[in-house]
Amino acid sequence: MSKLGELIKLLRGHRVFIQTHNFPDPDAIASAYGLQVLLEHFDIKTIICHHGNVERAATANMIAEFGIEMTTDEDLKDMTEEDYIITVDSQKGNANIRDLIGDEVACIDHHPVYVDLSEYKFIDIREVGSCSTIIADYYREYQLEMPESVATALLYGLKCDTRDFTRGVTQLDVDIYSYLFPKSSGKLIRRFQSGEIMFDELNAFSDSMRNVEIFNGVAFCYLNFDCADAFLATVSDFIQNIDTAYFVIVYAHRGEGFKFSVRSELDELDAGQIVSEALKDVGSGGGHKSMAGGYADEAKVLAISIDYNNVIQNLFLDVINGIPEFKLAEKRIDFKEQS
Repeated sequence: MSKLGELIKLLRGHRVFIQTHNFPDPDAIASAYGLQVLLEHFDIKTIICHHGNVERAATANMIAEFGIEMTTDEDLKDMTEEDYIITVDSQKGNANIRDLIGDEVACIDHHPVYVDLSEYKFIDIREVGSCSTIIADYYREYQLEMPESVATALLYGLKCDTRDFTRGVTQLDVDIYSYLFPKSSGKLIRRFQSGEIMFDELNAFSDSMRNVEIFNGVAFCYLNFDCADAFLATVSDFIQNIDTAYFVIVYAHRGEGFKFSVRSELDELDAGQIVSEALKDVGSGGGHKSMAGGYADEAKVLAISIDYNNVIQNLFLDVINGIPEFKLAEKRIDFKEQS
């Protein structure tokens, strides 16, 4: 039985929710939307849900254009423990997805595994460029009719997560691009892309560039203002373009801790593994070789030193310093001498 066949058999007879990661991005929303329309072919109705706001104007434009119904967790008044949840572009147990009352029975994702997935009854995790790629492959496998809206959303999600096919691209991503391209609207994708940076973020973006520090190719940038996850990603993508930066860590205060966006342009420096190792004692993290994210508890960081910027820098530099090819000669700070 095919993967999609397994999923359909599992879901029949149940009330089904499709949950994205918190503060969903274009790939997460496109994947959820594409899966929702696909399951409707098999008379399985679903509700797309998430925690947090949709932060980018471009993503909001896509939702409005295609009439995608997104329900926040605060509005899920009637979800029960018997309801089934499919997590897309995310995995239960990670810091970037809220644990809802329903039963997480299925996981469709493209991120490396850093958590225990044994409680899932269905798993389709492929380390490809986007989760949209996996959803589109279901349509291709079953030769299902795909509306232009779904093709456009999935292609936009694929382009966003691969940064226009410059990171994490596999042969399947290339094949799916060829499959989606004639079915999608290039005009709409260009319009969505034009809203990826909002006008009111320009001053904050300019201020962020003044906070960049680079240690032998490893760049750090602390954003000392409240900002969305999407803005963190935008800044980290931009800093990656600096000719002397090959590994980028951007972070900002979020709630009771720090939110991270990490980028790597070298195969030898696996962003997902490095952020997971760097934050293991103060939080958690993970992701792909080229892009990753994480969260650190502020109290745990401050327990090391009140100088949290130096703590964070050294947490990452210690890990990178342990990679023989990338020994860093930067001067260290002895936190034991600080109050």
